[in-house]
Amino acid sequence: MKVLYFAWLRTRIGVAQEVVEPPAEVTTVGGLVEWLKTRGPTYASALANTKVVKVAVNQEYVPYDHPVGPGDEVALFPPVTGG
Repeated sequence: MKVLYFAWLRTRIGVAQEVVEPPAEVTTVGGLVEWLKTRGPTYASALANTKVVKVAVNQEYVPYDHPVGPGDEVALFPPVTGG
């Protein structure tokens, strides 16, 4: 599974993207985010407030109960505003 981090998430975690192999019990976006938090203090801090972390799976915005699988691309980013 490829995970992409954008904006301040990338800065706080320290990587722009990575390939991860979460445990088999991680089957949803929410489960993935919770698992990522266990990977270290930078992840836990950056992902602490899930209300401000938006997610896209395979380039489509999804809720935290959306399923994820090994071949998916998951993007995590703060809310986007425009003018």
